[in-house]
Amino acid sequence: MSDVNENPQQPAEGQPRRTIRSFVMRAGRMTEGQQRGVEKGWPLFGLSLEQGQLDLDAVFGRQAPRTLEIGFGMGHSLLEMAQAAPEQDFIGIEVHRPGVGALLNGLLNNGLSNVRVYDCDAIEVLNRAIPDASLDRVLLFFPDPWHKKKHHKRRIVQPAFAELVRRKLKVGGVLHMATDWAHYAEHMLEVMNAASGYRNQAADGTYIPRPDERPITKFEKRGERLGHGVWDLKFERVEQG
Repeated sequence: MSDVNENPQQPAEGQPRRTIRSFVMRAGRMTEGQQRGVEKGWPLFGLSLEQGQLDLDAVFGRQAPRTLEIGFGMGHSLLEMAQAAPEQDFIGIEVHRPGVGALLNGLLNNGLSNVRVYDCDAIEVLNRAIPDASLDRVLLFFPDPWHKKKHHKRRIVQPAFAELVRRKLKVGGVLHMATDWAHYAEHMLEVMNAASGYRNQAADGTYIPRPDERPITKFEKRGERLGHGVWDLKFERVEQG
């Protein structure tokens, strides 16, 4: 998703150039539960860019494996992963306000404390808030494929994204991506194979079977019934040079 105009005008001299974003900021109607999540959950679990670079041990009050998910949607998968691994910490990023509210409400209802949430641009979060070599996993599940060729530049998976994520991962940390668009899967594989400092965990150098730790969403189950494919990719950060 993107908030960039189809034909952006050139900025006037001295004005900053707008950057391409991979999302559209969407408000949407909030249910009572989602509103409760924002009102009561955000003070407990919400994070903002104004806090600057995080001390993750201080944020969570412990040392633990850390996972960051980009674009958690309505939060079902992130909530399930956090419930299944209370010994791990999770950071979720989502710009869809009802989805943020739904996840926060789920954290409250399930008494979880191992998740923190951003409601802004993931690239900004990675650049400004996440310390280098601090993450064990980065998850990117079913991002907007921008399937029209003229929109491919809006896809979040680009060489600069791969390099940014690599810096934030620990050595041995993993970027796990999944998509149900074959052409986007090919694009992801091409970008990541060309990126330095990574090793493809697939035995044949392409895609991996769906790992058990990635929850299956209702959307994915519906797609499977209709015969749609899903492609998972895991790339591990390795020492360079």
